[in-house]
Amino acid sequence: MAVTQRRGRRIMMTPDELDEFLTTQRTCRVATVSADGAPHVTTLWFVWDGKSLWLYSITRSKRWADLRRDPRVAVVVDTGEEYGDLRGVELSGTVEFIGEAPRTGEPHPELDSVERLFARKNFGLTEMPHDGRHAWMRLTPEATASWDFRKLAAL
Repeated sequence: MAVTQRRGRRIMMTPDELDEFLTTQRTCRVATVSADGAPHVTTLWFVWDGKSLWLYSITRSKRWADLRRDPRVAVVVDTGEEYGDLRGVELSGTVEFIGEAPRTGEPHPELDSVERLFARKNFGLTEMPHDGRHAWMRLTPEATASWDFRKLAAL
């Protein structure tokens, strides 16, 4: 995964910090390109497996239609209220659609661990509930930029 930031390297997250951050955060903002070229941003829960961000989206959403037409995406995960506490990451690349759409729970080995992680993180369950309305997308980032303003105090 390419680190795209030139400025702000002193406040960017280390690989371990980035992994911990993406593992513990729950909500992301997903930016897509609409058919007319307009940006479209929505919020989703996600799970991080150590190298890819997995997005579980409603298949009848504008976001899903946008990404089916043009799979390029930018995703931001951030947190913090006060300026000195702000931290986050932007991941960008191309999504891949994994499994059946919509997802009904058909066996799919690539989704086994992802669904366990997602169910535990977001629902407190050991198995993923399938509602026949959502499906999986995987973003293996081609580029990232991160920031941790808590590091500013040390500069």
